[in-house]
Amino acid sequence: MALQFLDLRKHAPSAAFVAVTGLLVASVAGIFVYLGVYNIGADDPHTKPIYWMVEKLRDGSIAHHSRDIVVPGDLTDPKRIATGVGLYTEMCSGCHLAPGMEKSEISQGLYPRAPELFSEAQRTAKEQFWIIKHGVKLTAMPAWGKTHNDELIWDMVAFVRQLPQMTAAQYQATIASAPEGHDAMMKDMPGMAGQMKAAPVSEGASAAAAKESEPHDH
Repeated sequence: MALQFLDLRKHAPSAAFVAVTGLLVASVAGIFVYLGVYNIGADDPHTKPIYWMVEKLRDGSIAHHSRDIVVPGDLTDPKRIATGVGLYTEMCSGCHLAPGMEKSEISQGLYPRAPELFSEAQRTAKEQFWIIKHGVKLTAMPAWGKTHNDELIWDMVAFVRQLPQMTAAQYQATIASAPEGHDAMMKDMPGMAGQMKAAPVSEGASAAAAKESEPHDH
C-alpha cells in the first residue's frame, strides 16, 4: 500500500500546475463573460451543459431554502382553493396556463419555459410556497411575497395542488366560486396601498376572471 501511495504522489500533478491551470480556466471564463460571446437571448436555448448546471443549481437551491417551511394542514379547504383560483387566474395563468387554455403568446416566448402546472409533475407544497413567495432568478417567475402575504400565497399553493385533477369545466366552475375580485383581495396588501381600487364582489368580476382564462384569437 505504501508503495502504491508513493507512486500515486509521483504521478499526481503538482500544486503549482493545478493553480496555473485553474487560473487559466478562470481567465478564459472571465474573457468569455466580458466579451458577451454567450447568446443570452430567450430564443436561443442553453447548451446542454449550461442547462444542466442551471437546473441543478435551481432545484438544489429551492430544496435547501424551503426545507424548514411548515405546511398548513388545511390546503384542501374549499375556501383556500376558491381564493387561490382567483389569484392564479389573474397572476399565473398567462404563463402557466390552465385546463382548457391554449398556449398564450407569453408562455410561448418564455425561456426557461414556465411549467404547465395542470399537466406536469408537481413539486412539494413547501417548494411551491417558496417559489411563489421568493421567485426564481433569471426566469420570468416574480417574487409575489413582495405584494402578497403568506396566507394568500398558501391559498395559491392550495389551488395549484388541485389543478392536475381539474377538467376545463371544473376550472371554470372554480373561477365562478372565487369569493371576491383580485383587486379586493389585494387592497390591504403591503406595497399596494394607493395603487389598486377595491372591486366589489359581483358576477361581473367572476365573468371577467373567467374570460381572462379563455384562449385569445389573433
